[in-house]
Amino acid sequence: MDTTPTHKEHKHKISLFQALIPVILLVALLAYNVHVYGDMALEGSNQFVLLLGAAIAAIVGFANKVSYHAMIEKISKNIKSTSGAILILFMVGALAGTWLLSGIVPAMIYYGLQILNPTVFLPACVLICSVISLATGSSWTTSATVGIALIGIGNTMGINSGMVAGAVISGAYFGDKMSPLSDTTNLAPAMAGTDLFTHIRYMMFTTVPTYIITLILFIILGLTQTASGEADTAGTLADITHSFNINGWLFIVPLTVIILIVKKTEPLIALLIGTLLGGVFALIFQPHLVAMVAGTESLDFISAYKGIMNAITVDINIPTENKILKDLFTAGGMAGMLKTIWLIIFAMTFGGVMEAIGALGVISNALLKMAKGVFGLFASTVGSCVVLNVTASDQYLALVVPGKMFAEAYKDRGLAPENLSRTLEDSGTVTSALVPWNTCGAYQSGVLGVSTLSYLPYAFFNILSPIMTLIFAAFHIKIKKLVRNTTNTF
Repeated sequence: MDTTPTHKEHKHKISLFQALIPVILLVALLAYNVHVYGDMALEGSNQFVLLLGAAIAAIVGFANKVSYHAMIEKISKNIKSTSGAILILFMVGALAGTWLLSGIVPAMIYYGLQILNPTVFLPACVLICSVISLATGSSWTTSATVGIALIGIGNTMGINSGMVAGAVISGAYFGDKMSPLSDTTNLAPAMAGTDLFTHIRYMMFTTVPTYIITLILFIILGLTQTASGEADTAGTLADITHSFNINGWLFIVPLTVIILIVKKTEPLIALLIGTLLGGVFALIFQPHLVAMVAGTESLDFISAYKGIMNAITVDINIPTENKILKDLFTAGGMAGMLKTIWLIIFAMTFGGVMEAIGALGVISNALLKMAKGVFGLFASTVGSCVVLNVTASDQYLALVVPGKMFAEAYKDRGLAPENLSRTLEDSGTVTSALVPWNTCGAYQSGVLGVSTLSYLPYAFFNILSPIMTLIFAAFHIKIKKLVRNTTNTF
C-alpha cells in the first residue's frame, strides 16, 4: 500500500494561534498533573499527558490537512534519533546495579564521607563534575558515574538531594558546554556557521562569569549547611563496612570507564565495559552479596550468573538497618530506567507531531518577527531555544531549528556567527535539563533519582546561562561584528 504523504501540496499553513493550542493545553495538563501527583508524576501520568498533548496537536494537524502518515513518519524519525540515548539509559541502569553489588558506589560514599564535609561539599560537587565532564564531554556520563556517588554522599550528610543534584548538573553542563568532545559543543557552531574552537573561546565570555557566580552561590549554600550528618558518620561508615568489603581496588572500575571515554571510546561501549567489570569485581570482592541477590546461601556458577544478571536487569536491595543507607543500597537495573525511557518516547511523540503539523516552525518564526534590534534578536534566539526544549522535548532540536532559522538574521545584522552559536549553547543546551519531559530532564532525574522540579531551583549554572547571554546583548558586551579580516575585534 502506498503511504506517500501526497497531502503536502494541499495542507494549510497553520496559524500561530493553532500552533500554540497544543503547547498551552499541554503545559496546563502537566501543571495540574504535577499538582495532583507531585514527585510521583513521572511514574506514568506525565507520560500519558504527553500522549494527550500529541493527540491534541494531531487534531490541529487534521484540521489543516496534515495526514496521519506524515505525523507517524515524523514521530518515527524522532524516536529513532533517541535510540542511542535509550540504549545508554539501559546501560546506566545496568552499571548502577553492578556498581552497587560490587561495592563501588558504597566505596565512593565511604571515602567521600571521610574527605568531604557539609561546608565544602556543594562547591566540591560542582568542581568535581566540571572536571569529569570537561574530560569526557558528556553531562550524561558524569551524572551516571560520579553524580550518583555524590548524591549518595550528600544524602548521608543530610544535605538536600535537590541541592546536590543542582550542583552535579551545574558542573556537568559546564563541562559538557565547554568540552570539544561534546556533541552539542560541535553541533552549535556547525548550525551557526563558525568553527569549534572559535565557538569555545567566544563562549568563555559568558560562561566563565556564570560559572563563578554559580560557585559563589554554592559556597554560600554550603556555609548554611550544618554538620548534622557528621554525628552519624562513624555509624554510617561502620554500616557500610558491615555490608561490603570496602577497599581501594574497587576504584579501578570507574577510573577505567573515565579513561575509556577520555580516549574517545563510545559512551555505550565504555558503560558496557564498566558494567561487566562491575560484575567481575562483585564476584571477587562481594561473593556473599552475589549469592544473596541470587537467592542462595553459597556461590556456584549458576548462582554467580543469576546474581550478576539480577543486578544488571532488575531491582536489587542490599539489606541494612541504617535508614540513610537503605535507599542508597537499592538499584533498579535496566528495568529501573523504563519509566524514563517511556517518558522520552512520548516526549518525542509530542515533538514529532508538533513538527509534522508545522507548529514548531510557526512559533519560532513568530519569535523571530518580534526581534527588534540586536537585543531583540538575541532574546528571540533564547526564547526559541527554550520553547523548543519545552515543546520538542529535545536539546538537539533546540539547537538545530533556531540555528538554521536565525543564521541569516545574524548575518543580515552584521553579527559574527559565533554570537549565534554561543547563544544556542547558553540557552538551548543548558535549559534542556530543566524541563521534566525533555530527554535531558528525564535522563538526569532518572539517573540521579531526584525529580527535575526538586533540583531545578539549585541548577544555578543552567538558570543563569541564558540570563547572562541576554545581559551581554543588552549592554553590547563582547558582541562581535561580522568582518572580512582576521583582526581581533573584541
